[in-house]
Amino acid sequence: MLQQTTVAAVKPYFLHFLDRWPSVEQLADADPQEVMAAWAGLGYYARARNMLACARTVAAQHQGRFPEGVKALRCLPGIGEYTSAAIAAIAFDEPVAVVDGNVERVVSRLYAIETPLPAAKPRIRDLVQEMTPSERPGDFAQAMMDLGATICTPKRPACAICPLSAPCLARAEGRQEFFPVKAPKRAKPQRRGAAFVAMRQGDGAIWLRRRPESGMLGGMVEPPTTAWSVKADGAIGAESAPFAAGWELAGTASHGFTHFDLTLDVWRAVAPADPQSDGWWATPERLDEEGLPTVMKKVVAVALPGIIFRRRPGRAAP
Repeated sequence: MLQQTTVAAVKPYFLHFLDRWPSVEQLADADPQEVMAAWAGLGYYARARNMLACARTVAAQHQGRFPEGVKALRCLPGIGEYTSAAIAAIAFDEPVAVVDGNVERVVSRLYAIETPLPAAKPRIRDLVQEMTPSERPGDFAQAMMDLGATICTPKRPACAICPLSAPCLARAEGRQEFFPVKAPKRAKPQRRGAAFVAMRQGDGAIWLRRRPESGMLGGMVEPPTTAWSVKADGAIGAESAPFAAGWELAGTASHGFTHFDLTLDVWRAVAPADPQSDGWWATPERLDEEGLPTVMKKVVAVALPGIIFRRRPGRAAP
């Protein structure tokens, strides 16, 4: 679910969040910038903003308790079809279909569904709904997800120990790895832009600013960059710098987002003490506390190869 991460990598983030904000009410009162900084490195930053909005809604409108029922849960910010069904089944014993990628794989093999994803999703959901028991639906949902994650794996599924091996049509046909059928992927757009790493003479502090709340990496911290997006390139020349300085090209930084790949020309310069621009100075030892997203850490590393981002206690490495 989270960009370029595994369960093992995400777990420290989860534990850090619980330690920092152990209740919905505490999260609802949190500083948004602190939440975004704690999320830095996970990707999908809109989820952090939605999580905070959801906590505030639950605290303000539901006395700090999540509403019961999949329909009520779907009304909360950031909670979609899968998440609402998972909460309803696991927390409230509502017999609703919980379908993630693992469950899609299990069911598409079980019924040998030839329709490619994502077009096959409605049929898979209907089949899972038929399979979901009225008693202990949460246990069933978790069992199906675990089955896909540990036994009915994408490559070399362990059919010999699978509890669904007998009725599995894909196994009967010897085509387990053929399913789920997926529509051909479109080529990712290649976007360009520029980043400007300004250093302060004396202590080597770096000039940072906060991105707009909406759009890519909304609300995150960065060295100034040009207006790149999923739909358009940004300027790449030194003339696009946020202020005048002796800019020199240090190299490029590349990063893969879900829907596009980005390459940033990285410019660096020693800047005036007061750049007359929106932002602030952050000394090298404070960069870890700024919550830079992974792509911006790459930018800083290109401009200043000696900079080392340390892993925070209780946090996964980005």
